[in-house]
Amino acid sequence: MIETMLPNVDWERMWEATTETLYMTAISVLATFVLGLVLGLLLFLTSKGNVWENKLVNAVISSFVNIFRSIPFIILIVLLIPFTKFIIGTMIGENAALPALIIGAAPFYARMVEIGLREIDKGVIEAAKSMGAKTSTIIWKVLLPESMPALVSGITVTAIALVGYTAMAGVIGAGGLGNLAYLDGFQRSRFDVTLVATIIILIIVFVLQFIGDFITSKLDKR
Repeated sequence: MIETMLPNVDWERMWEATTETLYMTAISVLATFVLGLVLGLLLFLTSKGNVWENKLVNAVISSFVNIFRSIPFIILIVLLIPFTKFIIGTMIGENAALPALIIGAAPFYARMVEIGLREIDKGVIEAAKSMGAKTSTIIWKVLLPESMPALVSGITVTAIALVGYTAMAGVIGAGGLGNLAYLDGFQRSRFDVTLVATIIILIIVFVLQFIGDFITSKLDKR
């Protein structure tokens, strides 16, 4: 019955495209979390009144974040073609999408990290300072634990955005469900292929949101 309703769907190819999307999403989320966390911490720590206060460093990082956060993803992919070819060797395939995915998402997440850190009660940070805590101790024992619900919530939003980014990257040959929906679905007028690819993307998004909400609720002490 399914084959009758969806005559053009190649389920083996659909599964392959799904694994490509999951691969791109997983790698880019992991890299975005690490890079975004570092950038967000630097933005917070070098801002006025904090332990590494430095106007120049803060301005440079803030400018980098603002610039790359503002560029539409499809344009960013095109701008990064020379860089991607240099480090990956090709613009085709799921690995070729990773540089643009990471560079596009990390600045967005960095701002969310900074916002999460700014929501921490300053009294908690001052108390740690007054007890002679080192900066590394403040980061690992105060800042990260206190902001963890916001960090998880932020990476959940970012991960969902990255799923959408992978679909856009697929249109220019990066593979995944976006590529399949465009080439095999849209260009060949196979609506059922596009529909199934869209449903799978929605399922991935719903699962990510559920996991993120569950972890956030467990971490939130309020």
